[in-house]
Amino acid sequence: MSESHTQLRRLIFVVIRPRASGDRERLERALRELAQEDLTIGIAPGPTDGETAVSGVGGLQLEIICDRVVREYKIPLDVGEFKVIYLETIRKNADGEGKYIRQIGGRGQYAHVKVRLEPREAGGGYQFEDEIRDGAVPAEFVEPVNLGIQEAMKGGVLTGHEMVDLRAVLYDGSYHVGDSNEMAFRIAGSMAFKEAARKADPVVLEPVMSVEVVTPEEFAGAILGDLSRRRGRIEGMEHRAGSQVIRATVPLATMIGYAQHMRSITQGRVEYSMNFARYEEVPRGGESGAEEAGVTANKPKKPKAGSGFAAARWDEES
Repeated sequence: MSESHTQLRRLIFVVIRPRASGDRERLERALRELAQEDLTIGIAPGPTDGETAVSGVGGLQLEIICDRVVREYKIPLDVGEFKVIYLETIRKNADGEGKYIRQIGGRGQYAHVKVRLEPREAGGGYQFEDEIRDGAVPAEFVEPVNLGIQEAMKGGVLTGHEMVDLRAVLYDGSYHVGDSNEMAFRIAGSMAFKEAARKADPVVLEPVMSVEVVTPEEFAGAILGDLSRRRGRIEGMEHRAGSQVIRATVPLATMIGYAQHMRSITQGRVEYSMNFARYEEVPRGGESGAEEAGVTANKPKKPKAGSGFAAARWDEES
């Protein structure tokens, strides 16, 4: 049995690119150095050539990273919109079967596995169990099945997001003495996982934040209404030193740009803090707030020339 443990999860990302194509290698080096300083930063290729997706635990963190690239490394950037990182999971047990049979040249490829998926508690991570009996799948092919499942989890089955919090049980299969190999069983494991996941009531998850707003009494009504429009759930209110303290849980997707908006409606007299609470299921189509959640809006958008705070600040100084 193997299990992956939950780590600090990145919640948000932004796509950036250097304005000058000759700066690509410099940007890669700069981002590597910055990521070594802050292990919560993730670096991955962007949706198109020359772009990079930078992920982290918060928007301010990503703003600082991009700003440092511009100011310290002198690399002008185009910066895309901040996007929330969604996840997928399953809600019920389901079985899947994967058969990979190919003839390549004079040699065959054969692998056959049966996998059962079971949901785990939120934050439980991924768990793999081997319940093979009587050598239906030889021991040397069990781990390739596990690896194939983990590879398939990265792309999900609904919207292309990583799947989390599930148990995969390999319980049956078959092999061919001459034609079976590790790669074939890796592919079969991926196939079995996808079939089972589609039948296991898959759902999309979004990060939800704990928000605390400290506001003068005169703005409390406006703050409450604004949080409700953002699909927030008010969890408590209290008076503190002449101010009203509002506590709520709000989807991160609706809180991007909140600080600037809040300043504009309260003349800058309100303070707030925001921390990650948990992942929750995104409202299904037709339910209130589903459009604002914007599952499809998580798809990376190309950065526009001159867009983003880093590009703007560079222009102001140049």
